[in-house]
Amino acid sequence: MELYLDSVKIDEIKDATALGYLAGLTTTPTFMYRDGIKDIDGTILEISHMVNILMVEALGNSAGETVNEALRLVSLGLDPKKTVFKIPISLEGTKACKMLVDKGLMVNLHLIYTVQQAYMAFCAGATYVCPLVGRLQDQGHDALGLIKDCVNVVEKYHYQSKIMFSSVRNIEHVKNALNLGAHACTIPWPVLRSLTENHFTKIGTDEFLRHTNLLSTKVIDITRKKNVTLAASASVAEALLEMTKSKVGAVLALNSEKSIHRIFTDGDLRRILETKGENIMDIKLADLPPNNPQCISPDECLLDAQKKFKEVKVDTLVVKDGDEIIGLVDIQDVI
Repeated sequence: MELYLDSVKIDEIKDATALGYLAGLTTTPTFMYRDGIKDIDGTILEISHMVNILMVEALGNSAGETVNEALRLVSLGLDPKKTVFKIPISLEGTKACKMLVDKGLMVNLHLIYTVQQAYMAFCAGATYVCPLVGRLQDQGHDALGLIKDCVNVVEKYHYQSKIMFSSVRNIEHVKNALNLGAHACTIPWPVLRSLTENHFTKIGTDEFLRHTNLLSTKVIDITRKKNVTLAASASVAEALLEMTKSKVGAVLALNSEKSIHRIFTDGDLRRILETKGENIMDIKLADLPPNNPQCISPDECLLDAQKKFKEVKVDTLVVKDGDEIIGLVDIQDVI
């Protein structure tokens, strides 16, 4: 099924054509009106250079006027091999279609609401026949039945016309077009853009990315190095200041020889508050008992870090390369 964008917005057209696989673009005078486009010819020419196939309106009160309008557009610079002229279905419209097809031009007879109208378009040799599904459904009609009937007639009698499913309102319409065997579908950018979206796809993709990240990212890549150490002679207040700056719930207190006296965490702060009351800000970290924080090598991957966090049941690991203290890694950075 050929995929067309239904738009006149330049930004949308750029984004959609950048995908590289659209068959082309359909436009309408209504789009021009809604966007306040006054230089219709200039806009049509600009768009024609951006897309593979451009379907553009050719209007007239008679077959002759319609044909002349199509030829006028060609004279402006439209490539006849890349342009499909959209003509509303009518007796004069079918006549204009036959005249243009005989000249080697492509035609889309559209605003189709009945299979009888579609039949006349087939007989006139229309390249595309375009029922408007959304509009028909708005009026309470069986638009999907019409698409099915049109496809069946084309297949039964071997007409060369392609059925284009148009007036698409949602992604379900695209599914309908595929199931009913439509040959082409023209879709607004918001609907087209959402066709690849699915909640379960996002969950699976996020999981793949997370697992890849756990295997390919090293501990050193997420290690916090700033504001994670201070002298053991520092106070609890100074430790809290460093923890606030680093946004890690811990800080290393180092002895004068730069060895670790202890790791001080926000959990330690709560425990000190419980035992010593509120006046704890001036307590020196050196006066607190030493401890042996859990360490990890900077060359380990995040999966190893994740496993170690689960094993030792702490929220912060000290990153050490031999005796050298590199920094801290927090469990939230791994999660």
